[in-house]
Amino acid sequence: MGKNLEICLLLDFYGDMLTEKQRDVLDLYYNQDLSLAEIGEDVGISRQGVRDSIKRGEASLFEMEDRLGFLRNYRNMQRLTESVTALAEDIIMINRKQNNVGLIESKAMEIRKLAQDFNQN
Repeated sequence: MGKNLEICLLLDFYGDMLTEKQRDVLDLYYNQDLSLAEIGEDVGISRQGVRDSIKRGEASLFEMEDRLGFLRNYRNMQRLTESVTALAEDIIMINRKQNNVGLIESKAMEIRKLAQDFNQN
């Protein structure tokens, strides 16, 4: 079972919607990096019970993401923010190097379009 950063992110977004046991087991496995045996000892269930709880918890997290899309929206916002930041940096550099109003206007229009796309999501 490969540990996956995606599960950690999904746990951050949806962990409170899981059962307390699932949340605790997933936290111990993914965030605290404990083995199945260690978790079993801490929680008082078998190693197989820990594995089953992890699988059920993962399935619930993926199902919630499919339905609600919080992580997907978060990643989209990150990409848009990175694009806006890069365009703003371009404007600053262009403005410092030359007074090319047409190019500055073009970059400003790109920023406006990204902001509109962001607001529609």
